[in-house]
Amino acid sequence: MEPLPNGNSTVTNATTASATATSLPSLHAGVPSSKLSQLTESLKLEHQFLRVPFEHYKKTIRANHRAVEKEVSAVMSGLSDAGDLSQDDAVQHLNSLVSRLQGLKRKLEDGSRAENLQAQRCRARLDHLESADADNISEWNNTRLKRILVDYMLRMSYYDTATKLAESSSIQDLVDIEIFYEAKKVIDALRNKEVAPALAWCADNKSRLKKAKSKFEFQLRLQEFIELVRSDNNVRAVMYARKYLAPWAATYMKELQKVFATLAFTSNTGCEIYKVLFEPKQWDYLMDQFKQEFCRLYGMTLEPLLNIYLQAGLSALKTPFCYEDDCTKEDPLSQESFRKLAMPLPFSKQHHSKLALEEMATNNNGKITCPRTGLVYNYTEVTKAYIS
Repeated sequence: MEPLPNGNSTVTNATTASATATSLPSLHAGVPSSKLSQLTESLKLEHQFLRVPFEHYKKTIRANHRAVEKEVSAVMSGLSDAGDLSQDDAVQHLNSLVSRLQGLKRKLEDGSRAENLQAQRCRARLDHLESADADNISEWNNTRLKRILVDYMLRMSYYDTATKLAESSSIQDLVDIEIFYEAKKVIDALRNKEVAPALAWCADNKSRLKKAKSKFEFQLRLQEFIELVRSDNNVRAVMYARKYLAPWAATYMKELQKVFATLAFTSNTGCEIYKVLFEPKQWDYLMDQFKQEFCRLYGMTLEPLLNIYLQAGLSALKTPFCYEDDCTKEDPLSQESFRKLAMPLPFSKQHHSKLALEEMATNNNGKITCPRTGLVYNYTEVTKAYIS
């Protein structure tokens, strides 16, 4: 999955992570406060780590519940119909209902295993957070780095590499490989200009998408309509619109009017307003939209975690001098990839550096020493300070 602009975290999860973090000092009374502070701040960033498997767990429970309701309702309806049948037909009908219940039993067994697996992952992540200790912070941070790298690889579509790293590090329960593979199926289908898997995903998450006022399903339906017009199948396009687009008319009338006009302009139109609807980039837009909805559904950040952590560090290093031609090579922002990542970030304030230089000059008769090169300067004559 490609990186997208960062999203907002939910207050509930942030509060939960904060509560977990703030409970640590009482467990480690003899540990230096600096280490405890670092550990506490680290745990506050782990809301996504807990929320993603929990959302997956809830989704599995809802799916199993819907399956039970559907099958039980069908069986009860079938029982009421059996009273009007002959004895032989009634026996045959009841046998079919028994077979259906046996199928439901198998589904429930599979669903129970899936629920237990999701619960196990939630428990494993809670145990991992509880294992965080000021004495083993280095090892714990090393594991977190591997989790962040796996998250980045999955979002960049390096699925095999991410899986191998998770397996070699024994962190399968601490990463979301299965969830990203779910997204991969939809993204691959959209890349091949197929909307069926995306529509199935919308159906599975219909209530939550509706609650979030998502228009992703509507956009998929519009694209299917456009493809029918592109193939000059206008009759089918009109029938499709009556069945699948008409229910959206009250909410998205302007978009519908614009798309319906393509029946008259066709895919070869030179009119820019309608020509853009037939361009291949519309499929790229659908992929981006799906990634946003998918991340929002599971409570993920839209930006890879690796980018977020790097930007946090770069925000403290970014100065106007970093973008000058003679920027020192030791500065991470001398590299184009880091410059691009830091582009939306503000310049850092260097109050502490200025105070440190003033203090150094005061204690050394107006002289300051460059910590990198060792060269000594008069503080009053210095116009730039190179600090790495």
